[in-house]
Amino acid sequence: MSGGAVRARIRKMQERKIIEEFFIKVEPPVLGYGILYFVVSGQNINEILEQAKLVGEPYFMVPCVGGITVCGISIKENLNQKIELAKKLMKDVRVLSIFEAENPEFISNLTKTDLEILEELIKNPRQRIEQIAKDTKMSTKTITRCIEKLHENDGIQFTLVYDPEKIENFIPHAILTWIKGDLKETLENMNNSFSESYLQIPFIAKNQIVLFMYSDNIFKMDELTQKVRNIKNVESADLFIPKRISFYSKWIEKAILDFKKSPKLHLTYQTN
Repeated sequence: MSGGAVRARIRKMQERKIIEEFFIKVEPPVLGYGILYFVVSGQNINEILEQAKLVGEPYFMVPCVGGITVCGISIKENLNQKIELAKKLMKDVRVLSIFEAENPEFISNLTKTDLEILEELIKNPRQRIEQIAKDTKMSTKTITRCIEKLHENDGIQFTLVYDPEKIENFIPHAILTWIKGDLKETLENMNNSFSESYLQIPFIAKNQIVLFMYSDNIFKMDELTQKVRNIKNVESADLFIPKRISFYSKWIEKAILDFKKSPKLHLTYQTN
């Protein structure tokens, strides 16, 4: 397709609110945070958010068909204690499951310069390099080098948030997989088998891979889920049909602010 045709289609999807926003998704371990995952019964987002904030900062929130909500909470430290705390505090919602996934092989060696540019990109991921250079008083060469570095980091994705309910004639769905084995090898096998059904690039979340896919009927959706379960290293796979997808960046802003106060020049974490 030509660039003009692509721009026109993107603009049309934005006008129809299919594309809600462009977003930089940062895996919490990249900035030294852990993640707790919750599956709760109920879809009162404000209520669930208030409960989640008792434990940590919300990372994402996805109400799904069937009356359940999947959410992620970024935690700075003491994850095991926070799990027990969550069980005691989250009394106003029915918690179906709560867990911390194992650490991935995310390596972060971000500098203060990288984080300052990331901070600008969070405000608007589609900014021109020249505008970021002007706002940060850095050279375009520095900005370009930093953005390339962010692109190469598996824990950072330039992506978008869409409204599943506004996609006509197709059923968007997510398959949450638990991986026991080589994560990158498994992702490569999934890409080879299912890329034609991808709605967007899969999310890598610790020892999990989340596949965002689409099907034209529920039978194909179930068939895809069964095929995913048969991929090497996939321990289990659960199907979710999202009604809405929300990501939150307040925890990222806080992490960057805390590091700016630090005397360190590099934010270095290796979790494996």
